[in-house]
Amino acid sequence: MDLDVVNMFVIAGGTLAIPILAFVASFLLWPSALIRIYYWYWRRALGMQVRYVRHEDYQFCYSFRGRPGNKPSILMLHGFSAHKDMWLSVVKFLPKNLHLVCVDMPGHEGTTRSSLDDLSIDGQVKRIHQFVECLKLNKKPFHLIGTSMGGHVAGVYAAYYPSDVCSLSLVCPAGLQYSTDNQFVQRLKELQESAAVEKIPLIPSTPEEMSEMLQLCSYVRFRVPQQILQGLVDVRIPHNNFYRKLFLEIVSEKSRYSLHQNMDKIKVPTQIIWGKQDQVLDVSGADMLAKSIANCRVELLENCGHSVVMERPRKTAKLIVDFLASVHNTDNDKKLD
Repeated sequence: MDLDVVNMFVIAGGTLAIPILAFVASFLLWPSALIRIYYWYWRRALGMQVRYVRHEDYQFCYSFRGRPGNKPSILMLHGFSAHKDMWLSVVKFLPKNLHLVCVDMPGHEGTTRSSLDDLSIDGQVKRIHQFVECLKLNKKPFHLIGTSMGGHVAGVYAAYYPSDVCSLSLVCPAGLQYSTDNQFVQRLKELQESAAVEKIPLIPSTPEEMSEMLQLCSYVRFRVPQQILQGLVDVRIPHNNFYRKLFLEIVSEKSRYSLHQNMDKIKVPTQIIWGKQDQVLDVSGADMLAKSIANCRVELLENCGHSVVMERPRKTAKLIVDFLASVHNTDNDKKLD
């Protein structure tokens, strides 16, 4: 995150004095606006275009690069309370000849948020299938990637719609049933029992809580400026009630272990990527999946927490490209370090 801030100042560098002053003022006074500009800039720099598509009265927002070709298209599902732009750090290291699609999950960012929507894992899987059919993405089987909650949805999607998917990458997915709870899950259960939904660690309301969440999700201890922490909180606060509703739904009895209950139905070649120091979802989940999915490859990353996509984007991209090459016998014309 601190490197991202440096990048923003480099972008501003070399310009005239007035724009620089305006940039500094924005950083100090309107950090949330600066964060939005940052994502806009990187989407533009990486060639990702934003589009909308409708299924009846429901709108999906997504970004894409490239067109369908001989190689499988790639659909990327983000995690809880994130958005399609969280994948930009990985997109940066993916070959430009791949067709990439990053969608805002139900209720997130530009995708419709409705009080009537089914936010369970099954409900989200059905919505993503509607999105896939709107884009005709399943005209040819595609590669599906999901992280955390998005990994939960991706795994269940592959079990429910096997003909849509040719291969699967799950990055520290939720939805598994462990024999013992880690410290984070124990804390969540205590909060549920006490009905203290205002204190869910993944839904920060102050810069201090945001800093704690970043430390929980990342092995790398980022030094994030106070203004950026405030900006991140400002962007999230209007959505926190929705995030609480969603969180309680996905940890409910109906949804909590959906991936676990369906993992033996996954028949496509599957890649599991997990940070060894994940404090949110224990890395032992990778072994559970490997034992239940016949054609499964596990990649464990040292010195990496739950936010694999943010902490190790280059490595994540390389693992995905190498996996696709081995599974689909494609030649990669871009070497990743």
